[in-house]
Amino acid sequence: MNETQAASLACLPVSLRDVEAAAGVLAGAIRQTSFDRSRTLSDITGAGVWLKFENLQFTATFKERGALNRLSALSVDERQRGVIACSAGNHAQGVAYHAARLKIPATIVVPLGTPTVKIENTRRHGATVIEGGATLEEAATLAADHGREQRLTFIHPYDDPLIIAGQGTIALEMLAAVPDLDVLVVPIGGGGLISGMAVAAKTLKPGIEIIGVQAALYPSMYNLVKGEQLPMRGDTLAEGIAVKAPGEITSEIVRRLVDDIVLVSEQQIEQALSLLIGIEKTVTEGAGAAGLAAILANQKRFRRRAIGLVLTGGNIDARLLAGVLTRQLAREGRLSQLRFDIVDRPGQLEAVVAVLSKTGANIVEVSHQRIFTDLPAKAVLLEVVIETRDRSHLASTIAALKAASIEVEVGEH
Repeated sequence: MNETQAASLACLPVSLRDVEAAAGVLAGAIRQTSFDRSRTLSDITGAGVWLKFENLQFTATFKERGALNRLSALSVDERQRGVIACSAGNHAQGVAYHAARLKIPATIVVPLGTPTVKIENTRRHGATVIEGGATLEEAATLAADHGREQRLTFIHPYDDPLIIAGQGTIALEMLAAVPDLDVLVVPIGGGGLISGMAVAAKTLKPGIEIIGVQAALYPSMYNLVKGEQLPMRGDTLAEGIAVKAPGEITSEIVRRLVDDIVLVSEQQIEQALSLLIGIEKTVTEGAGAAGLAAILANQKRFRRRAIGLVLTGGNIDARLLAGVLTRQLAREGRLSQLRFDIVDRPGQLEAVVAVLSKTGANIVEVSHQRIFTDLPAKAVLLEVVIETRDRSHLASTIAALKAASIEVEVGEH
């Protein structure tokens, strides 16, 4: 470590000593999750991909590390009065779970539209949940106001040195297991996770590269660091990192220690999430798959490097997960909607089905539309959803239909 790096680390509000102290607090109370090399993902990307399974914590999120470290520092009086937190879900669960363990009353404010699974899990841990505010920032204002009125201690989701130190313990575990890592790729919302990990990793191994990842719909830290003004809007699959205003403490650390920040699209996040389920048999939420999405989108940059990824959480609604997986099947040509403009007389559907059956395509759904269509009165819009092995099988199925003089249009996906 050169003098400039040492000076940069020395003036930060969180140090390696703080992270190591947090590790002592967490010992035996949180799971030291597996950190395993993925042979298949490594083959796909041309890199050495190592996965830190924080989605396998009891609350299915890394957030309980920082939450426990912060709660453990409360005075006796603060514990008796209770705490309040604001979260889109994962910080809420971490605070609620460990507050219950420590017998501390907890109130959580969540933004409107927070996934139901996260709200119900938070309630299950015994916390009082208040839904309010269209954004995380509005919910935070409500939480701060309510906390002042009730004299509750506010547990910030990311902009707190104790929270940051708790999250940084992940990097300690990763480097202890695989000292030869070249780069850490870490999702960024408010910046607590990447700040803690960067402090620990850069102190222990100054040459390691730290890359942050944000959803393209919410590039808040990206804008701040790179001086851009990209818009922030819409519903992202990675709602756990959909933060419009990064923290002051985290922003300072990210500016000094994080080497770069990249953006990933919604489609890239969906693809990564689907691959983690299909290959690793592990469920992540959108934010948890963001790191892999960045590697898949920038394979040349990461080729032949040992990469540490954090699967930050696994709290995703079953309905949303089903939708993501189905959309990915469509992109891969394994699930397709075919549209036929046929004459409304007996035998037409049978002809289509006969060809599909012969090609080995599996019919998933059939729909006749006679009324809500612009077709002539004697025509029918036939829509058939089919399952095929891959794009090649889909192409041969379409070719067989056309060879039988059956005109077909493949729906876009």
